[in-house]
Amino acid sequence: MKSAKSWSHIFKKKSAPSDGGKCGFKMKQLPFMGILCTVMLFVVYRMTNDQYKHTEMETKMQPFGTVKEYLVASRRLDGLPRGIVQARSDLELRPLWSTSSSRSKANNYSNRNLLAIAVGIGQKHYVDLIVQKFLPENFTIILFHYDGNTDGWWDLEWSTEAIHIIAQNQTKWWFAKRFLHPDIVSIYDYIFLWDEDLGVEHFHPGRYLEIVRKEGLEISQPALDPNSTDIHHRITVRARTKKVHRRVYDIRGSIKCSDSSEGPPCTGFVEGMAPVFSRSAWHCTWHLIQNDLVHGWGMDMKLGYCAQGDRTKNVGVVDTEYIVHKGIQTLGGGGLTKKASISEELTKGHGLDVRTEIRRQSTWELQIFKERWNRAVELDKNWVDPFKSKRQRRRRQKHQRN
Repeated sequence: MKSAKSWSHIFKKKSAPSDGGKCGFKMKQLPFMGILCTVMLFVVYRMTNDQYKHTEMETKMQPFGTVKEYLVASRRLDGLPRGIVQARSDLELRPLWSTSSSRSKANNYSNRNLLAIAVGIGQKHYVDLIVQKFLPENFTIILFHYDGNTDGWWDLEWSTEAIHIIAQNQTKWWFAKRFLHPDIVSIYDYIFLWDEDLGVEHFHPGRYLEIVRKEGLEISQPALDPNSTDIHHRITVRARTKKVHRRVYDIRGSIKCSDSSEGPPCTGFVEGMAPVFSRSAWHCTWHLIQNDLVHGWGMDMKLGYCAQGDRTKNVGVVDTEYIVHKGIQTLGGGGLTKKASISEELTKGHGLDVRTEIRRQSTWELQIFKERWNRAVELDKNWVDPFKSKRQRRRRQKHQRN
């Protein structure tokens, strides 16, 4: 019995500290739980912060409420498995049926480019010459008919290979905004958005693109023959001794262009009559085009912001492949055209000079575009003008050297 009691006593003595051990264990748990909570709070913070930055970035890329629209549109696709969703399309014509050999080539779009022209039947001859130059060079052709006349084109051999879109009395910028969405033209390396009154006797699309790729031009245009009609900016005139030029030197007129010039129209500039865009540059340019400002006035001064970098390097005029601007006025100005005659029929009896009214509208749109740009810059606090900051850095460096 004594022995049993002694063992019982020893057991109790040994077990007595065990209560303190439990308490000690609980005390040791407190710092661990604190660390765990801190880690969890840090993870939640990072997730929230990353989500905020992602949303902020999307807002910067798609300002003024379009991010919300994008998210709503994405949720509308929740009913589809991801693999079946095709967010992009193209402008390639498809046969109603195909052979097994042609099916294997159906999606071969390498090195494909797009030529888009707003046309009227009155300029059929010039358009024919342009298209015949482009088709052999792996170009898709789309004609925007602003006069409603497509029947007059079917006698041209290539006409059935082109895409024809009709909208009465609309400009090429109106057409481009509605039919050349970046997701529709994403397979094309370069987009040529040209006027119809251009002479291409000295122009070859294949050689032109070789130069553009070698020079790294994101936005470009062929130079204008000095004998062209209606030259608005000296930088677009052909330099006979050069392959490409990116700036012009001119001390005449109200705008002085010199080595110190850092923006349009002295450098980083192409005109709206015959611009050529890379895929990336067009993605930006399409968003710059204002849906309701159909004449596009003033936009050429801002195209450099879509040059995917330094506009003084990535925007240029190709001299060895040049064009002649005929200056045939289809919108405003002099010269009666099919398009103008249709408009005049619509306004006959109202005492309107159509060309004067169109020019007045274009001037008004220019003012609106400038106001929208300035307002957008003011509202977007996160946007930094890349060219303004570059000028400031150069001025500081020049000041430090002096």
